[in-house]
Amino acid sequence: MFRWLLTIFIALVIFSSLLPWLEKWGVGRLPGDLRFSIFGLKIFLPFASTILLSLVVFLIARFV
Repeated sequence: MFRWLLTIFIALVIFSSLLPWLEKWGVGRLPGDLRFSIFGLKIFLPFASTILLSLVVFLIARFV
């Protein structure tokens, strides 16, 4: 269980750092991605995009 939480956290950190580059392709604006601001702090939770990118990486790893 802890391993999965750590994996998801690391994936979110990596995705958040790559987000400006990936937004040019439309990733990060999927229906399951949450964006909101609280007291001027912008928060972005890319749930759908993380699942999509995980699926792509899984398929690449599976066929390579």
